[in-house]
Amino acid sequence: MTKKTAVLLVNLGTPDSPSKKNVRKFISEFLNDARVIDIPFILRKFLVNLIIVPFRTSKSSKLYQKLWTESGSPILTYGISLKKKLNNSLDNNHEVFIAMRYGNPNLKKVLSEIKEKHFDKLIILPLFPQYASSTTGSILEKTMNVIQKWNIIPEIKIISEFYQHPNFIEAWVEQIKKHKITDFDHILFSYHGLPKKHVEKTHQNKSCDHFNCKNEINEKNHSCYQAQCYATTRLIADKLNLGKKDYTLCFQSRFGKNWLSPFTEDLILKEAEKGSKKLLVIPAAFVADCLETIVEISIDYQELFIQKGGRKIQMVESLNDNDLWVKAIQKIIT
Repeated sequence: MTKKTAVLLVNLGTPDSPSKKNVRKFISEFLNDARVIDIPFILRKFLVNLIIVPFRTSKSSKLYQKLWTESGSPILTYGISLKKKLNNSLDNNHEVFIAMRYGNPNLKKVLSEIKEKHFDKLIILPLFPQYASSTTGSILEKTMNVIQKWNIIPEIKIISEFYQHPNFIEAWVEQIKKHKITDFDHILFSYHGLPKKHVEKTHQNKSCDHFNCKNEINEKNHSCYQAQCYATTRLIADKLNLGKKDYTLCFQSRFGKNWLSPFTEDLILKEAEKGSKKLLVIPAAFVADCLETIVEISIDYQELFIQKGGRKIQMVESLNDNDLWVKAIQKIIT
């Protein structure tokens, strides 16, 4: 008998609107997650609710206003479209659902819908190519906390990473090829930043240098976020026949000094100082365009680059809902 299978795609999330009220609710839920800010409970509550949220809400609301379109938040718009395309392309024994870890579609409610349909199997796919405790780990913890209370628990398949999957790499390569690489002075592979301590927890609280994370995936570092970012870059660069001098890996969206480096902002300034006029930025940690790509890279970094003498930062669009990404997900889940 063919198993009736639910496919649950989960991304980080978005406010319901760019209003201060909705942004405050969203960032409060996000930053109160113990996997995002992993400090003692009381200290986290004090820091997040009395300092960070009150001071960041207004600024974040303005950023989301820059991001918002007539269709709403891009990360949700693309998520809904991706779900529809997958449901149209998979057989009748599969049904695809989209949820957000924070905000809506609410993860708990979507899981309730899945429960009511009595599937034989559930495939959980957090939409993060590289594993991190604060993203994939948080999604899986929340999901399993809900499922463990079900009377009937279906067969469960968890896909915690897919950075090395050939179809994922192919989708990115084809997306990048929409731009003439030789027109650019340098290429930046920009990944979302993480505190170093988050990464070091994946390998005995030792630094990435100890496990050669920038150069290889091995049995000691295979779950390391930084190692997976470097591996993703090598796989894409190899397919594009890029030399090591053609590109640099960097990390954006940092909230402190003791985060993974080099920082994207610093490299943009360095390239401007060298006389570079055109940069191509590849956000290979993001499968859907969002605040970090559309606003941070295409607007904020672009303005910074121009101020320092550059002309153009061209961001490669995320995979969003393109057909090769749909095909990649089909291969990843099967």
